[in-house]
Amino acid sequence: MSEVVTFGEIMLRLTPPGNLRLSQAPHFEITFGGAEANVAVMIAQLGGSADYITKLPANELAQRAVNELRGLGVGVVGVARGGERMGVYFLEQGASQRAGKIIYDRADSAIALAHPEDFDWERIFQGARWFHWSGITPALSPSAAEITAQAAAAARRLGLTVSFDLNYRAKLWSREQAGKTLTPLMNAVDVCVTSVEEARTVFGIEIDESAPDREEQAAQRLIEKFGFKMVALTQRQGALACETSWGAMLFVENRAHFSRRHEISIVDRVGAGDSFTGALIFSLRRGDAPQRAVDFAVAASSLKHTVTGDYNLVSLDEVEALAAGASGGRVQR
Repeated sequence: MSEVVTFGEIMLRLTPPGNLRLSQAPHFEITFGGAEANVAVMIAQLGGSADYITKLPANELAQRAVNELRGLGVGVVGVARGGERMGVYFLEQGASQRAGKIIYDRADSAIALAHPEDFDWERIFQGARWFHWSGITPALSPSAAEITAQAAAAARRLGLTVSFDLNYRAKLWSREQAGKTLTPLMNAVDVCVTSVEEARTVFGIEIDESAPDREEQAAQRLIEKFGFKMVALTQRQGALACETSWGAMLFVENRAHFSRRHEISIVDRVGAGDSFTGALIFSLRRGDAPQRAVDFAVAASSLKHTVTGDYNLVSLDEVEALAAGASGGRVQR
């Protein structure tokens, strides 16, 4: 098995070409993605080892998703098969002042209807050192929440490092439901990835919004409440759908490490946060110091904004170069 295991839902993504609206689409471009799958792909693209765990129906469409993950270097031997359908989401890319839009069609997907006995976590975690999940997975159904809790508990019992990306989705559940379900699961989490806004929305973390150290305050409150070893807070700024200013902070041992900010013209922002998490896991796994880890993760996620699709198809060399301060724009010859 791989060193890193991720668990969640992979979906079929349908996108109108270019910046067409859903109401204009003459056809859809097909790709696949999902938070934890995106994390696994990022780790594999950087040269790490990652297995992805989910449940998918035994049909050709689901097999295409599995084949694509395998082709990108992600381990898929633990994927359970069964159920009638995989989830679908429709993405309308934003432009300028028009925000992007996502419509979900994922009710009664195979993973949402999965049963705890579909996954033998003792076997799945053999040889693994790290387990990652996000707040999206337990939002899918009560059974998905139960399975996630069992996975996190097994990972903690077996001594794995456990990371969690809050990834709050208001279209999946209310903030009250999210807080009630996720709070008991936090005792198994070592590394939390979120934003100040998400932490306030779901966990009720209160800070002085006008304070210059608002990120440090939020991280400290989260550590005090849940006992995390590390907190990573992503920082996105920008009023346009096609441009953003992107950075992050990693809070470790009562010290904040801020990345440099990247000014980005966006091709596709979906999966950028997952790329940050995947690259952060990869960097921490190889023993990078906190400052190098957050700079590396932000560089990887900045590059994801330039890649179409959920998956971040960039190389370790490209990420290292940007993290070291290299500028882009010139054709490499």
